[in-house]
Amino acid sequence: MSDTELKLDEFAPSENPMAEMSIEMEEKTGTDLQAVYDVPVSISAVLGRASMSVAQLLQLQSGSVLDLDRKVGEAIDIYVNNRLVARGEVVIVDDRLGVTMTEIIKDGDAQV
Repeated sequence: MSDTELKLDEFAPSENPMAEMSIEMEEKTGTDLQAVYDVPVSISAVLGRASMSVAQLLQLQSGSVLDLDRKVGEAIDIYVNNRLVARGEVVIVDDRLGVTMTEIIKDGDAQV
């Protein structure tokens, strides 16, 4: 066999083809997001909504009851930068109100 002839087994796939790939796959970590950690976002937990005229609004005073469009125990909407991202429940944590997320809303799943 001459120097220019090649054996067929030289072209056979290696036992680990992924090892030969030049593209290196890395796992993403929290440090990859370091640049966005300080970006401020606005978070809102919406218990419900109500519509009223300006005259009705001006009649509200301390102790007034405002009827919302939600029922007791119904999930609340959680918005980040005015975009619905989750639904949750109101909880009490150390005499303060909090929200537990029960459902994450993916793009296109939001039914507002």
